[in-house]
Amino acid sequence: MIFTDDIMAELQIRFPLPELGCASDFYLAMVENIVGQQLSGRVAQVIFNRFKTLYPKNYPTPELVMATPDDALRGVGFSGAKSKYVKSLAEFTLHHDLSMQSLAQLTDDELVALLTQIKGVGLWTTQMLLIFSLGRPDVFPVDDLAVQQGMRELYMLKVEGKPFKDKLVEISDRWTPYRTIGTRLVWAYVNSKKQNATRR
Repeated sequence: MIFTDDIMAELQIRFPLPELGCASDFYLAMVENIVGQQLSGRVAQVIFNRFKTLYPKNYPTPELVMATPDDALRGVGFSGAKSKYVKSLAEFTLHHDLSMQSLAQLTDDELVALLTQIKGVGLWTTQMLLIFSLGRPDVFPVDDLAVQQGMRELYMLKVEGKPFKDKLVEISDRWTPYRTIGTRLVWAYVNSKKQNATRR
C-alpha cells in the first residue's frame, strides 16, 4: 500500500512496521489497558503481573474481580480510581458480550459507543484497543499527544486549539482507509527520537 501523502510515503520507507495481531481475549486486554493507564510500560507490566497473581491460574475473571477487596488491589499498586475502573469493567463484562466474535460484528463507531460506557474508558483508550487489540485499519486518535507532536513537526503546523485538531483530522483523511498505519508511522517518527520508545 502506497500513501498519496508524500510525508507518509517517506515515513513508510524509513520505518517498516511490524504486523499487529488481534488479542485472543479482549476482556483481559481491556483489563491490562486500564491497569497501564498513565504508567510507563515497564511499571504497568509489573503491576499487571502482580494483579494477576491474586487469582487462580493468574486469570482475573469478572466475578472474582468484583469480589476483590479494594485493599488487595491497592496492595498490588492500584490507585483508588483504578480499582473502581477495573471493577466497572468487570461488572460491564458480566452484562455484555465482549467476545472477539461479537465485537467483530460492530463498526468502529459502535465499539466506541459501547466501550466508553465503562467508567475509566474514554475515546483515546478505546482507540488504542481498536488499534492494538482488534487490529482495526482506519483509526486516527487525534487526541494522542505523540500524534499531535509528530504531525506538528512533520507538517510544520503553526495553528493551535481546535483549528489544530481540525487540521490533523483533515490531513488524516488523506490516509483513509489506512489511518491506523498513518498513525503508527507518526508514532515511529516520534519514537525514533527517543531512547526508550515502545509504541509502534
